[in-house]
Amino acid sequence: MKKIIFTEEFCQPENLHPFTLTRQMQDIRVGILTIREKWEKMMGLPSFDKKEDDYKDLDRSVNIDEAAGNSVCFLIDGNILPDPRIIRKIKKLKNGEFAAAGDGDGFAFRFTKKEISEKHKIRVRKALIIEGEIKVIRYPWDIFRYNDWAIRQDFELLTKKRRSQSVSRTNKLINSSGIFVEKGARVEHSILNASEGPIYIGKNAEVMEGCLVRGPFAICEGACLKMGSKVYGASTIGPYSVAGGEIKNSVIFGYSNKAHDGYLGDSVIGEWCNLGAGTTNSNLKNNAGIVKVWTPQGMQSVGLKCGVIMGDYSRTAVNTSINTGTVISVCCNVFGSGLTPKYIPVFSWGSEGVKRYELEKAWEDIQNWKQLKHQSLTDNEKQILTYIFDHF
Repeated sequence: MKKIIFTEEFCQPENLHPFTLTRQMQDIRVGILTIREKWEKMMGLPSFDKKEDDYKDLDRSVNIDEAAGNSVCFLIDGNILPDPRIIRKIKKLKNGEFAAAGDGDGFAFRFTKKEISEKHKIRVRKALIIEGEIKVIRYPWDIFRYNDWAIRQDFELLTKKRRSQSVSRTNKLINSSGIFVEKGARVEHSILNASEGPIYIGKNAEVMEGCLVRGPFAICEGACLKMGSKVYGASTIGPYSVAGGEIKNSVIFGYSNKAHDGYLGDSVIGEWCNLGAGTTNSNLKNNAGIVKVWTPQGMQSVGLKCGVIMGDYSRTAVNTSINTGTVISVCCNVFGSGLTPKYIPVFSWGSEGVKRYELEKAWEDIQNWKQLKHQSLTDNEKQILTYIFDHF
């Protein structure tokens, strides 16, 4: 049996805070699928996570020496976005060989038990250099920067040699060949324009009446785009999320809500988040200058456009005005007058980050939100949130 083992060891996951506080890098959604799902589908293999001796070592975590057994394993950096060119090269690897970018940095290693020299060490003998650009998610804003490319890649992967469900005649379709609707999805009285990129509507998703959608766009399984929404590419609505208002070049992970009017642009929203009615972010400074964004290593210049980066379990009050390039960390309840600060720490109660959310109160509120989508707070989530509360 062959398997994939993802690692964060040399990927600097701290640069992807707040999303890597609560998940492995490979479970970040870019395009239609998560990084893990892309690799599993393209390689046709199951995946596991290398034990990194930290609080995110959970059910799928394995030691490489134990995982190898009688198997062939591919140890892959968790922040690499695969494409057919990369997959073809990796499938040609022999035991003890690794794939490397043009700069020589290895990112995918093939090994068996014979190549393991110590608990966390693999002997390698040859590098296969892959020329050309390799897309790597190093910072949160890379998620929306690569979303256009990723939607196109995932669309091809998911729809190849398959036929779309028919679309109701109440809709106006532009470039219908670039539109794919999965089984059980509902779309009525909307305009779908795939002339600039594909549109993917997932299983049991719903696009309500009066929506204006321009690709590249993906709405994943069970998600809902509410009446009269305006969505520009490249945007993704994750599984079981609810979206509305105006959205542009943004990724909403699973189980989150932006259900009302308000603008979301050049942004990434984590899981189990809620944007109160009228919440709007700025994605461009009023002097059209370079946007700087908080990271654990200090402020980083990210270019002309960046909206909000919001970690899991965070929420905003009605009519919240989010500053350009704002980072809202994990489990924050954001409210207050005026523009938000540029950085709101974990478990903040209010925009100022002075008062902390009490841990058990946070659990209670998360449980309430999860019940709205027929889910429950798990022991693994409590374990992760407790560690974050105590150490960040």
